[in-house]
Amino acid sequence: MSDPKFEALSLPPDVLEKGGIEILRASVVDGAVSVALRRSFDDPYTWGVLLVDLARHAARVYALETDRSEEEALAEIRAGMEAEFDDPSEPDTSPSIN
Repeated sequence: MSDPKFEALSLPPDVLEKGGIEILRASVVDGAVSVALRRSFDDPYTWGVLLVDLARHAARVYALETDRSEEEALAEIRAGMEAEFDDPSEPDTSPSIN
């Protein structure tokens, strides 16, 4: 039996400089997403803003690492989100850990 390996991301420079509170950790395990999060905000609306911000960050990474433009990547991300809202690919069976 081999030891499981976890590849964590580095902390952003501003977190190393100023500190902070981690509010979201998402990992891929056997092809599925595993999530830990804190409620963190008084208003759930703020999570919507955060999720859009994450989508924009992901689109920038795609633009840097693939032949897609940031706009193309963001449009694909948005299409995936809308499709998932309309017809979830998998019922959420995993608990949210906080």
